[in-house]
Amino acid sequence: MQEKTVLELFIEHDREGTYFTLPFTMPADTETLTLSYQYERYRESESQIGNGSFVSRQEVNIIDLGLIAPDGTQVGTSGSDKNEICLSATSATPGYKPYPLVPGTWLILIGAYKVAPEGVAVTYELSVSKKSIRVFKGDLHVHTIASDGVLTTEELGWHALRHGLDFVAVTDHNQFVSTDALPHIPGITLIPGVEWTHYLGHANFLGLDKPYDPPFATNTPEETFARFDSARSRGALIIINHPFDEGSGFQFDMNALPYDCLEVWNGPMRESNLRSVGLWQSMLSTGKKVPIIGGSDYHRDSLFQILGGPTTCVYALSPSSSDILSALKAGHAYITFAPNGPTLELTAGNAILGDTVVWSQIKVLQMVAGGLLRGDVIRVITGDSSENILEAPSNGYVRAAYTMKKPGFARVEILRSFLPGLPMLPALISNPIYFEE
Repeated sequence: MQEKTVLELFIEHDREGTYFTLPFTMPADTETLTLSYQYERYRESESQIGNGSFVSRQEVNIIDLGLIAPDGTQVGTSGSDKNEICLSATSATPGYKPYPLVPGTWLILIGAYKVAPEGVAVTYELSVSKKSIRVFKGDLHVHTIASDGVLTTEELGWHALRHGLDFVAVTDHNQFVSTDALPHIPGITLIPGVEWTHYLGHANFLGLDKPYDPPFATNTPEETFARFDSARSRGALIIINHPFDEGSGFQFDMNALPYDCLEVWNGPMRESNLRSVGLWQSMLSTGKKVPIIGGSDYHRDSLFQILGGPTTCVYALSPSSSDILSALKAGHAYITFAPNGPTLELTAGNAILGDTVVWSQIKVLQMVAGGLLRGDVIRVITGDSSENILEAPSNGYVRAAYTMKKPGFARVEILRSFLPGLPMLPALISNPIYFEE
């Protein structure tokens, strides 16, 4: 949905050669801003010459444009070169930088470089599009040449676009990456992060340039807690990575550390991932609400490692880093084996993945599963049951419902045999919807 605002301004000749501002209010939940302006820049006059006429065109007004955020940041300037600019948290017209469109008072920076003697009327039109929940696909665990990967961050961004992803978290081993150092590639959100890598376990800290003060190395539980506590207090999204991975499993006491999500699916589905899913299921069964994510742990293309394998699909308000991370923290996500893997819409009333409803008021789980292949099995898992509710008779999608018999949680897995004769493995794993008394 778009909202438009028109601002009229008359600039007197005596303001020529000065700068000033025009305030406007940015509404809450704005995703994109388009700002355009019009004025009489050129004036034509006609004169007779011989058997015809000549039209002269003179530049009588030149009005420059810029934009200032509520915190005083100069978001960009374009002189008089552009009569329209577009801006969001992830993209911007050249001359401007992507910037969060926070609600509040913004300022149009006006430069009255040249003003006609009689003054000039300027019309500014602001069009804002509001945020709306939709699915964004991404990979939350990748490496670049800053550690042991083979791609630069820019190469990684373009590679992600080719794979059909919307976002990627850059998580090099014990190497911070600043937001300003990440390239701006249209259509892809690069999220700053770091994989805190220790002999006793790995964790991703996402969303900040510096989630803790170096060095990364710790030798005591107290030092380890200090790194995690710093990341939490500064606002990072903390993910415990591949808890049962051979050689790099998580041996710290998870109950003694603050974290937000659990990476249960790392790279190709295998025994260590199934054990992570089992750990998570036991957490849910004891009443814990722990969101899950997946990540490829991408270093380079190989037979068993591809970018977006698996893909985390998140229901977020926009493709901005902050909205994606907030949605992940809320559990508004599912994991599928690849960008073109099965899809899922799971609701209970107005609730989506990660939300909580009152069981006495809402008992029915509604789902739409797409991208199914013949033989795929849809399974609903609760705290004390696992029920195969449907086997796909052919390729396509299905609508189905499941009634909760008592309070608890319900999550969905889609199982697939990826090659003839191989056992069924998860092709999709969802976060739950919670049903409380």
